[in-house]
Amino acid sequence: MKNSIKNLATVVFVAFITFSFTSVEGDRKEIKTENSKVVWKGYKVTGSHQGVIAIKSGQLTFNEDRLTGGDFTIDMSTISNTDLEGEYKEKLEGHLKSDDFFGVNNFPIATLVFTKVKSTGKNSYEVTGDITIKGKTDIVTFDISIYGNKANASLKIDRTKFDVRYGSTSFFDGLKDKAIYDDFDLVADLEF
Repeated sequence: MKNSIKNLATVVFVAFITFSFTSVEGDRKEIKTENSKVVWKGYKVTGSHQGVIAIKSGQLTFNEDRLTGGDFTIDMSTISNTDLEGEYKEKLEGHLKSDDFFGVNNFPIATLVFTKVKSTGKNSYEVTGDITIKGKTDIVTFDISIYGNKANASLKIDRTKFDVRYGSTSFFDGLKDKAIYDDFDLVADLEF
């Protein structure tokens, strides 16, 4: 009897210690990809182009309704243009998917993994994360706002950090009005 009480006390003590010092991962909320949207916008000397790209999967992690993490996978094969029509639209989409830009055949996905989340006010956060495009990873910092089961984030990305150099004045001289700016924007409207 004395040993069983001692064993029970040991089990309770170990359970207490384990519970006390084990971090809770948080509440993972899956992104409803069919109700979420990512808009891209790229800029060139003579104007801009924009379109959409699909989220393959994603989730946000919360602890007591505070954002603590997240990760996303983007289906690069879905990159499409929304400001052109017909032959020009098809040419641009084909070029974006080619090795000149995102090399979709060799790099079918891009990822974003949150590494740090800092509250900047009610419902707003500054996120630092690792973004991987064309097999290359860089750090990106952006703002995200959360309201109920929706979130909105805006990111500015330097494409040259991912070996997307086509038309970049950082690498090529004499482009004149054919130059494409290095930064492009992503705006994500998410539902979870």
